Amino acid sequence: MDTENLKIQIKTFFGLEPILAEEVRKLGGRNVELKNRAVNCEGDLGFLYKINYSARTALKILVPIDEFKAYNETKFYEKLFKFEWDDFMSVDQTFAIDSTVNSERFSHSQFMTFKMKDAIVDFFQNRYGKRPSIETRSPDIKFHLHIDRELVTISLDSSGDALFKRGYRREQGEAPINEVLASGMLQLAGWDGKGNFLDPMCGSGTLLIEAAMIAMDLPAQIFRKRFGFQNWKNYDETLFNKIKEFRIERVREFHGKIVGYDIDGRMLDAADANIASAEMEDIIEVRRQDFFESKKELFPLLMVFNPPYDERISINDDDFYKKIGDTFKTNYPNTLAWLISSDLDAPKKIGLRPSRKIKLFNGKLETRFLQYEMYEGTKKLHKLENKED
Repeated sequence: MDTENLKIQIKTFFGLEPILAEEVRKLGGRNVELKNRAVNCEGDLGFLYKINYSARTALKILVPIDEFKAYNETKFYEKLFKFEWDDFMSVDQTFAIDSTVNSERFSHSQFMTFKMKDAIVDFFQNRYGKRPSIETRSPDIKFHLHIDRELVTISLDSSGDALFKRGYRREQGEAPINEVLASGMLQLAGWDGKGNFLDPMCGSGTLLIEAAMIAMDLPAQIFRKRFGFQNWKNYDETLFNKIKEFRIERVREFHGKIVGYDIDGRMLDAADANIASAEMEDIIEVRRQDFFESKKELFPLLMVFNPPYDERISINDDDFYKKIGDTFKTNYPNTLAWLISSDLDAPKKIGLRPSRKIKLFNGKLETRFLQYEMYEGTKKLHKLENKED
């Protein structure tokens, strides 16, 4: 493996590719290319460590190690059996394989995963007279198999557990938002830690914690205990420690306020537990408050929130979105507000024309991330409502 010129693929959610690409550039990635739900780039081993530790919108970071064409299962197995697997793992290490298959020739992804496992095990048995063990929950080495028609790509997963698992979540609500999606939403909304932030339906507090991490420039994985690359043969512990120290030195003070409202006491308890786990009790305030009975208290203010989804949490009030719009217009003048919703008719119900609409996915749910700008004065409101997308 050429550790000075690694080809790297970074997975993300649909709609967050430009945000991730900007993160990658700022962290020193070379030859950055936007793909569907991914960003490709090049960098050295230090950059690979840095992107794992710091990138907020990365889900998984892969390093391709082999690529070939296979037209049937026999050729697929033969190519993999001949590969030098002991360059990347030892016979005493455990391994697992994730797979993505998009091919008419190889339609069954689980079967192709089994064939790859057989090839790896047989390689070690043939060379060392010993078989490595497969461990799906917490393997030492994780490989990724990607088949696009007849093109096979084998990658090392440098992250291990998916990078949305930040390490601070202790409790979750009925419909928690993914940490990577939450951070991407905040960056799309322009949150940079200047001013004040409100999540008026905060649930278990994910948006609040991610907002605080951005405001303080905390590395996204500051709470993570382990990365996949730490089990690689070429792992440089001294280099990784230097990268962590450098990033920690950049952490800054935050002088604004980050506030969350919720009407559910259980959700507030969950948020308190997560905020305490993230050691942010002095930075984030949560309180029991009905958004529809609230008024603007912070100036200037950015609001980002994830209202309950019909598909995941029942909303009994038919006027739910209308009440959001009424609260915007009446109680939050001169405020920029964003919300994400899988109810694609939500804009009509809110009664304000969104100034921006961004298509995102929350899990498998197609959603819209909507921006609303509330101005004082009927002239500006009228102009906003008639503004084209």
